[in-house]
Amino acid sequence: MTAPDALFELAVNRAATTLLGLGLSTRDAGQGRAWTALGKWHARTRFARRVPLLVVVDCLNRRPTEGEWFWQGGSEGDWKPGRAAFP
Repeated sequence: MTAPDALFELAVNRAATTLLGLGLSTRDAGQGRAWTALGKWHARTRFARRVPLLVVVDCLNRRPTEGEWFWQGGSEGDWKPGRAAFP
């Protein structure tokens, strides 16, 4: 069973915000301090636990490095330039 699109998008976008807020790169999501931070975030964020952490990390690793981006399109989505409309 996969998470609904809106929940999936929220998990990926919030994970990216969490890493960037800590001054960490989304491209390093699967290793070191970024992995530790994401693991803690994932464990304490109830909605995020409905999306497997490794799936979130895979999405984060594909995020472009320059500019502002948000995930859209659920599990089959991709990064879009700009800011997410909600939340």
